[in-house]
Amino acid sequence: MAQIILTFGLETEKLRAVRSTALKNGMQVKEISRINYGQKLGFLAGIQGFHKEKTNYIGPDFPLGMMVFSGTDSTQMDAFLADYKQTGAASIPLKAIITPHNIFWTAEALYKELWKEHLHFI
Repeated sequence: MAQIILTFGLETEKLRAVRSTALKNGMQVKEISRINYGQKLGFLAGIQGFHKEKTNYIGPDFPLGMMVFSGTDSTQMDAFLADYKQTGAASIPLKAIITPHNIFWTAEALYKELWKEHLHFI
């Protein structure tokens, strides 16, 4: 399975740092446009068996950028994050790995969950 990083609403500097770090770690980056925030994570990551929903997201932009790893385990994600930190770009507070539990969630649903967790820790 390919290692893919889905990005949502990252500023240019962070996106550039994600792309260079992904290249170094043999990962692909897929920038998700706002109109697709209502799609399931499985579809966005190109996982077999998932199809595009007949819906377009019309909600607000995500206030914080989000990064979602697919085909990556926690060790690989930790290595990526250590390399990302070396770029000097600002951290991306909302991060997740696609799991059997959240693969059917929309990007918007995952964002809301990560946002709640983020608010709990700040």
